[in-house]
Amino acid sequence: GSYTSVDDLEAAIYDYLGQHNTKPKPFTWTKTAEDILTRERCALDALDEIRGNR
Repeated sequence: GSYTSVDDLEAAIYDYLGQHNTKPKPFTWTKTAEDILTRERCALDALDEIRGNR
């Protein structure tokens, strides 16, 4: 949607959360930031090869 103010957007977000997030569970990271970034670098390198950028 489109919102005319931050207050309208904020109200829509809280309304959505109230309807769809009735039993929230905390998210637990299972990998370190370095592990995630290493994997991302590998994926970007693979995409570069596919695109012929290397």
